[in-house]
Amino acid sequence: MKLNYGTLALIIVAGLVLAGHAWGLPWTLPQIAGLAVAIPSFLLLVLARIQLGGAFSVQAKATTLVTTGLYSRIRNPIYFFGGLMIAGIIIWAGKPWFLLCFVVLVPLQVYRSGKEAQVLAEKFGVAYQDYKLKTWF
Repeated sequence: MKLNYGTLALIIVAGLVLAGHAWGLPWTLPQIAGLAVAIPSFLLLVLARIQLGGAFSVQAKATTLVTTGLYSRIRNPIYFFGGLMIAGIIIWAGKPWFLLCFVVLVPLQVYRSGKEAQVLAEKFGVAYQDYKLKTWF
């Protein structure tokens, strides 16, 4: 996996700004719960991206069928944990109207996963169908 330094720098800066903002706020149960969801979800999202390795692409391509690690249980862990991370951030922020993000995000992720499933099914056939039977989302 090629490390994208710009993305890494952006994540670090955003994390530091968020941590600096959060430091001065009173810790409420929703903030603690939100972080309890967002932080592990972010770490699992990063792990899923690492496990996907060279098979990662922005557009649906079928270079390799990854069936190990998180992908042995969840077909789309990046989408799944990305959604959970956003939910955790929404809970942490205490802004229920941010839930509108899900009105856009969930259908988009379902659409993208469907497109990816089509491409993978065309490329890997029976192997992909067997994989689908053993995994979730």
